[in-house]
Amino acid sequence: MRIGYVRVSTIDQNPELQREAIERANCELIFEDKMTGTKAKRPGLNRLLKKLKPGDTVVVWKLDRLGRSLINLADLLQTFKQKNIKFLSLTEGINTDTSMGRFTFHIMSALAEMEREIIIERTRAGLAVARKKGRIGGRPPKYSQEDWAQMGRLILDGMSRHQVAIIFDVGVSTLYKKFPASQMESLDDAYTDAYEQAEFNKLPVWEQALEEG
Repeated sequence: MRIGYVRVSTIDQNPELQREAIERANCELIFEDKMTGTKAKRPGLNRLLKKLKPGDTVVVWKLDRLGRSLINLADLLQTFKQKNIKFLSLTEGINTDTSMGRFTFHIMSALAEMEREIIIERTRAGLAVARKKGRIGGRPPKYSQEDWAQMGRLILDGMSRHQVAIIFDVGVSTLYKKFPASQMESLDDAYTDAYEQAEFNKLPVWEQALEEG
């Protein structure tokens, strides 16, 4: 079965364009998320993921409609692959049921892994500088809210708690207590909102006005 996913925002000039394209792709079901202001919760995507069965095909208008970032997109596509679910992006013509589509997926996965490694290195460097500046006597300072948020974001992006523990020099058991698996979906919403708010604040005032509609 083909299942479509539509994500529209307040700045889309023609939000019906992608829905019409999805409908023409013969999708039997279509799940939709509407982004308003700085909120980025995606209940439609969550329902789609729960509905999928082996052999299904997920159809989107463009790649950026599915993933918030390259890492997030690659992780979703990897999940599809593991569950024998195909993926089709209409605008880019990426179809994982073809050899070229699978090749493109492997390239995206490699780039996402590279981006993940860059994030790790930057996190380590930033943490080292922060500890050096904040160290009093011989005792390292406690982790800030920003540190915990970064740990949670890395876990949500697919990094294991063991890897995060090594980067931040924190106990694995502490991470399991701080970020239990049962609460990761709600944490995803919280961190997504925080990320979107931070990105929104970087926009010029006139663009913020457009975003808020």
